[in-house]
Amino acid sequence: MPALARFYGIVIKMYFLQSEHNPPHIHAMYGEEAAVFDIRTGQILDGEIPAKAAGLVREWIALNRDALIEIWQTQEFRKLDPLT
Repeated sequence: MPALARFYGIVIKMYFLQSEHNPPHIHAMYGEEAAVFDIRTGQILDGEIPAKAAGLVREWIALNRDALIEIWQTQEFRKLDPLT
């Protein structure tokens, strides 16, 4: 699973498999914890990361939502800018 971005100890990844299911989502890893976030809503679908890290992920998703949807639809990987 390639990393789309890394910032503040958070690694954002997306699976590129035909079997990957909807809704469009990303995987956020923070230390030993991980959560799956819906790209369209920013809601956690599965897992758990600390609230502060989750807030940073939601902020990053909001800034990159269009690019994330495009990556999800085309399955063409590209790195995105980290949250700064």
